[in-house]
Amino acid sequence: MTAAQTGATGFLARYEGLKDHLPGARKPWLNQLRADAAVHFAARGFPTRRVEQWKYTDLAPVAQAAFAEPLTSVDGQVHLPAPLAPHRAVFVDGRFRPDLSSLDGLPFRALGLAHDLAEAEPHLGALAKPESEPLAALNTMLFEDGLFLDVPDGVDGGLLELVSVAVDPGRPFAFHPRHLVRLGARARLTLIETATGGGHCLHNPVFEIEVAEGASLTHGRMLQEAATVFHLSTIYARVAAEGTYDNFTVAAGPRLTRNEIHAALVGPKAACHMNGAQMAADGQHVDTTTALDHAAPDCASRQTYKTVLAGRSRGVFQGRIHVHRVAQRTDGYQMNQALLLSEEAEIDSKPQLEIYADDVKCSHGATVGALDADSLFYLRSRGIPEAQAKAMLVEAFLHEAVETVTDETLKGALTRALDAWWARQEAAA
Repeated sequence: MTAAQTGATGFLARYEGLKDHLPGARKPWLNQLRADAAVHFAARGFPTRRVEQWKYTDLAPVAQAAFAEPLTSVDGQVHLPAPLAPHRAVFVDGRFRPDLSSLDGLPFRALGLAHDLAEAEPHLGALAKPESEPLAALNTMLFEDGLFLDVPDGVDGGLLELVSVAVDPGRPFAFHPRHLVRLGARARLTLIETATGGGHCLHNPVFEIEVAEGASLTHGRMLQEAATVFHLSTIYARVAAEGTYDNFTVAAGPRLTRNEIHAALVGPKAACHMNGAQMAADGQHVDTTTALDHAAPDCASRQTYKTVLAGRSRGVFQGRIHVHRVAQRTDGYQMNQALLLSEEAEIDSKPQLEIYADDVKCSHGATVGALDADSLFYLRSRGIPEAQAKAMLVEAFLHEAVETVTDETLKGALTRALDAWWARQEAAA
């Protein structure tokens, strides 16, 4: 039996033991959804490096970890990051904590998923693909809670924080939150997500995001958990005509990070921006994998990811743009730039274009290199010490990534996350 099969068997056993006690256990539709996911997960197990989409990322450490029950119950004090806005939804080990949240006064519904599954029924499972993506199957099988956001037509939802904290119980543990976000026609929302905390754990969230006609969702993500955490997230976004999904992710901290985004532009003049910065230090692995479907005409997409790797670390970028035959006049752009700060660092970059329309403007590219020697010499010649000169170049490289972010609160939070990562590298040097 392979490690992937062994790990799958452990989670399947926990599902069998918990299925009558999971939220919604009396709802036939949800029981069937979970049971089907369990069948898919049993058939595939954890993906191995023989699977093309996982060629560069090894999940054997996850499969071998023998994680305990998928959700722990935490009492006592929880250390939260400083608030960025008046409204925030807080999850501790995957469970919604209304006592730590502040949702009063929002102009839309924001609910803990476990408390109102009936409202979520039309949306839960509408976009995720457990039949082809084992981590989505694992989440569907074992999720116990999550955030359900429903912004009505024409409403400007303002800014909302989603804070997820992992609290170390002293043993391996896992949690699988399921987040649903729905924006009605011409609605707007900025969602700032922060993942923090520690312990030897697996954080396996799945997002299902629906952006209706003319709506706009800005989704900022800061994955800043401790270096003992496995963070494997999967996002599904469906964008209707003239709608926009704007995602920016900073991945900096976990032992292994997989930031996987599936976006579909299904109406004319829809747009999607998937940008970010991913950083890894010695012993860490960070992977951004995107799949973007242009399934309607006159749509635009932009992807720019910057990677900084220090010590013996590894980065991955895989980006696929699929332009369907109907998607004439597509405008798609994809770029990955990597900066290696060590001879032992490694980056694997695989941009892909799959085009079936004949009137398109699509391009992709990748660059990999060390710090520019001429720029470093110029700064040194101006009397700047070598360590400070290197810091200035790295910070400039990273800060360039957030220049496209227009929301000032989000931009400031992302910039501080980048600076905090670099400060940790300088302190460890």
